[in-house]
Amino acid sequence: MRYKFLFTIFVFFFISLFIVLGSWQIIRLNWKLELINQIETSLKDNPVALSEATQKNYLRIKTNGSIDFEKQIYLYNLNEKGEPGFEVVNPLKIGDKNYLLNRGWVPFDKKGNEIINIVDEKKIIGVLKKQIKPNRFKPKNDLSSNYWFTLNRDDIFKFTGKKFSPYLIYLSGNSELPKPKSITANISNNHKKYAMTWFSLAISILLLYLYFRKKNY
Repeated sequence: MRYKFLFTIFVFFFISLFIVLGSWQIIRLNWKLELINQIETSLKDNPVALSEATQKNYLRIKTNGSIDFEKQIYLYNLNEKGEPGFEVVNPLKIGDKNYLLNRGWVPFDKKGNEIINIVDEKKIIGVLKKQIKPNRFKPKNDLSSNYWFTLNRDDIFKFTGKKFSPYLIYLSGNSELPKPKSITANISNNHKKYAMTWFSLAISILLLYLYFRKKNY
């Protein structure tokens, strides 16, 4: 009898644990949906002057400045069709601050072509995004060939001699070369799936317990 009691305690401990974990994922799901909604709303807002704005992720901004084409960075990446090429990233001087301006994607054969450097420095409209830590599993940047895999801050300083804002500016517009990167609220949101997994485990254990209880008690 004692063992049956301990087994019951053991079973209901795990049922309770899985219910708590499932409930936590529901809380996280609601938080993530609210965050995605805020981002989508921000991306639809009219751009605000960078000089007057409180900088934050996914803020649409407008500004002007001086683009450094001599220290133009070619960052390997795929376009939206999965084709390999480069994202063109330039140092951008705005007042006394330095930013990195991601102007968009070009195919390999356009590297170094002057046609990709036609841009209106007096009318820059884009989206702010805080730079994430580089993926350490990617190949090392080849600074001598200007062939980049990550925007490693140490490499950028070696290449440009400058330090930059933690926020990148992703240029908006209808240019074809470079083709601006489409910025969306592309955030992983698997909390519903996780919640269903935990709740399913709780129900499964309960059903198994009831089955064995009916059979053996």
